[in-house]
Amino acid sequence: MEKEYHLNDVVQMKKPHPCGENRWRIIRLGMDIRIKCEGCGHSVLIPRKKFESKLKKILEKANS
Repeated sequence: MEKEYHLNDVVQMKKPHPCGENRWRIIRLGMDIRIKCEGCGHSVLIPRKKFESKLKKILEKANS
């Protein structure tokens, strides 16, 4: 089952960022997905397959 996520959704990953925050905003979608830490603002580019395996849950939808 593929999870439904979109640009500007806030997601929770399985492991937190070293700064201590576990909320990430999706800022780019494509073959690779760029996520930005909500705590320190650091952004990471992850291949889609790796992102899908490390995604825990979607915290906030972009539309709400």
